[in-house]
Amino acid sequence: MTSILQIFILIPIVGFIISLLIPQKKESVLSWAAFSTVGVHLISFIVFLVYWLLHGHETLNLKEIVLFKSKDYEFLIDFCFDKITVVYLLVGAFLTFLVTIYSRYYLHREKGYKRFFNTILFFYVGYNVAILAGNFETLFIGWEILGISSFLLIAFYRDRYLPVKNAIKVFSVYRIGDIGLILAMWASHHLWHENITFLKLSNYELVHEHLQSHSFTGVFISIMILVAAAVKSAQLPFSSWLPRAMEGPTPSSAIFYGSLSVHLGVFLLVRTFPFWEHQISVRFLIALLGLSTSIIASLIARVQSSVKSQIAYASVAQIGLIFIEVAAGFENLALFHFAGNAFLRTYQLLVSPSVVSYMIREQFYNFVPRQHTIEDSFPKKVEYSIYVMSLKEWNLDLFMDYIVWKPLKNVGRKLDFLTVNKLLLLFIPTYFIGLLLLYNQENLAEQLHEYLPGLFSLIGFIMVLKSYSERKSPRMSWLLIIMNHFWIALAISFNEHFKAEEVIFYLSGIVIMGTLGYFTLRKLTAIEKVLDLNRFHGHVYEHPRFAMMFLVSCLGLTGFPITSTFIGEDLIFSHIHEDQVFLAFFISSSFIIGGISVVRLYARIFLGPHIKTYHEVAYKSS
Repeated sequence: MTSILQIFILIPIVGFIISLLIPQKKESVLSWAAFSTVGVHLISFIVFLVYWLLHGHETLNLKEIVLFKSKDYEFLIDFCFDKITVVYLLVGAFLTFLVTIYSRYYLHREKGYKRFFNTILFFYVGYNVAILAGNFETLFIGWEILGISSFLLIAFYRDRYLPVKNAIKVFSVYRIGDIGLILAMWASHHLWHENITFLKLSNYELVHEHLQSHSFTGVFISIMILVAAAVKSAQLPFSSWLPRAMEGPTPSSAIFYGSLSVHLGVFLLVRTFPFWEHQISVRFLIALLGLSTSIIASLIARVQSSVKSQIAYASVAQIGLIFIEVAAGFENLALFHFAGNAFLRTYQLLVSPSVVSYMIREQFYNFVPRQHTIEDSFPKKVEYSIYVMSLKEWNLDLFMDYIVWKPLKNVGRKLDFLTVNKLLLLFIPTYFIGLLLLYNQENLAEQLHEYLPGLFSLIGFIMVLKSYSERKSPRMSWLLIIMNHFWIALAISFNEHFKAEEVIFYLSGIVIMGTLGYFTLRKLTAIEKVLDLNRFHGHVYEHPRFAMMFLVSCLGLTGFPITSTFIGEDLIFSHIHEDQVFLAFFISSSFIIGGISVVRLYARIFLGPHIKTYHEVAYKSS
């Protein structure tokens, strides 16, 4: 029975590949391929579900394939099937099927018709991988696919300023969640000394035995899981990304931010519940986060002038309540609440264009006086303060800007004196010195040997900060990200058991994709003459092949699961010692900020209003 689980991954993959091969002008064939793929997937799942229920409905676990194995490390693909999987797959398949049918007519004659259905099927692949995942590593593959497909759908109207700008903003916040998941995986490697499966996490004796002697590590893993879940489900203080994500087409807003993707944080908490079930402080923290988010999101939703933003914040408020239910241990209620919220928000978003047109007409003929609300019973000063703060969305955007993004940019701008030539002159000799120290590490003082990994990872971290804040040269920004990976490899090489073969395995994807991306930028610069990062250039219109090549290069450089670097990143964290917290922080932050820099490069060069005035240009506010 377990071998059948492969089918639920293969069907979306096959459908996605077929959609890539269909010509752009064949609208009916494209839409037919999309909803046929999801329809076949839904029917096959229902048949399997009936069979599973009739045969005892036991939890299924399939160790699919070992992608990499060394003496102390194993990267395996693992799938799990239980009642949590059933609810999320059933809701996901049914809603995606409805949305693909709806989109067939809604997006008729849109320029990006093929691109939309390609991305929806790509999202559906990631969703199924994440929901069927039996361990953190498999979950992270689906997690990353959802992140990049989300970026592509928000920036669907790529000739406009705001969709592209908001796509970068949403992706940047998503990467914060990735830090949480990466650090949770790192700490779990040290806690279990293996790639633990979710099935083993359900073993109370095993979990209790390990947490008795590693209580701090257990709390750390739980908090990192909460950070990842809070970001993905738009809980405080990350709530402001969700209405920004509504810039994409209405069907994608419905399937992503109304129903499925936004509930993935809830899925992560429910899936890992047996691990943090007996950590009372963590349960209290989750409930407190959910409660505060529900209250603030409800207030913000009531003053929104946009129907999509109102639905977004209403959904966030409900997810906050689901967080409370999960923390309280009401798993079945949380799953039922997820299904109800997903169906309701999908319906609301799909009918929102019709509702808006109806309301505009209705307000001219039927005046309805303002209804009395609970806020009217407050003192006027308090009522007005709450109203103004809700209008400003409680300054959540400003908070994230001042706490996270501005400090990073300020540090990066201190390195504005660097040019490409200066960078190479500085990097090559310094890296050569690092290699000499590595070669002679047996002769180094013990204290120096202890601090060198942190020092080299800090140099790499500074390089990605400079890449993140770079505004002049795209090529220098690209080189800085590549160099960061080399510094990370050097830093980890000072830890024992990290072999040269593993370094090559990690850096091979970086070298290939980095070279491809660099020559794409060089060729584009030769054609266009001027290429900077001060504005959006929109070169995807005149250079679609370059745009595709550079997008693939970006995905490879960020550790997306298309090269060996994806496994290499997890392999690197398995060699970071439990007491090397700063090393883990610098390396994980380098991966995350480097990913943001790469996506910003792609967006600035290839997306947005075209720099040449003979192309149509949309208003910034459109």
